[in-house]
Amino acid sequence: MDTALLEVASRYADTHVDASGVARTPVPGLVILRETAVTSLQYAISKPLVALVLQGSKRVSMGTRTFDFGAAESLLITADVPTVSQITSASLDKPYYSIVVELNPRVISTLVDDIGSAPFLAAMPIRVEPTEVEVSDAARRLLCLLDRPAALPILRDQHLRELHYWLLCGQHGGAIRALGVNDSHAGRIARAVEMIRSNFRTSLRTEQLADAAGMSMSAFHVHFRSVTSLSPLQFQKQLRLIEARRTMLADGATIATAAFAVGYESVQQFTREYGRVFGQPPGRDIRMAKTATRSAA
Repeated sequence: MDTALLEVASRYADTHVDASGVARTPVPGLVILRETAVTSLQYAISKPLVALVLQGSKRVSMGTRTFDFGAAESLLITADVPTVSQITSASLDKPYYSIVVELNPRVISTLVDDIGSAPFLAAMPIRVEPTEVEVSDAARRLLCLLDRPAALPILRDQHLRELHYWLLCGQHGGAIRALGVNDSHAGRIARAVEMIRSNFRTSLRTEQLADAAGMSMSAFHVHFRSVTSLSPLQFQKQLRLIEARRTMLADGATIATAAFAVGYESVQQFTREYGRVFGQPPGRDIRMAKTATRSAA
């Protein structure tokens, strides 16, 4: 474990963490997570990211696969896939800390051009590997800028680029490289995914998404599912349901308000599809999640 990185990250997180356990930073795409107790299940469709765990442990599941990892290990997610996660080791004495950085395809693309030809790996979109020393050092230097507001806007981009460089050069490199290859299936599907994310409350025609990906309809369906594990319609539904669940938990929205806010026209349909994804009706699920949160506190 990198004790210097943990010291910098914990100092910032302890001061800036919000009620949801997230310490946001002025660096785009960079947050620090802090939890002092085991959490309930969290549902998300995350953007491609890397999470460096500094203390505590976490479990992430995608479909039938489960990944358990802890301090000195890194989680890599290279596609917008649905995950269920839970922090499994955290306490007041030893909180869970992790640094989460969204991977920037533009930065990766320029680095791929600069580094030159090398194989990319279009494999499982979730991987866990030991955190390499170079990655840890680059992350520490980036976090140190948070205490130097005058230097931050001048140096942050080059520090983010350095972090991406070491990730590309390490064990995660082959999987990350695919994000920077514009004509790769992952790169094309990412364009369609961004369109869905930006318009998930409205109906989108599959033809629009296929055009955004530059694929035929048949190829688009095959590659969208291979990258995300979902069909485009399932992907949009899960985005809607996850956002609705968030508003009910965080903002206290009623079931009807949450349903209509994310684009549903029928509360009955919303309730039915919510139960399929989360295993129980929204009212019961939210009550249980809030009870678990109060118990953990």
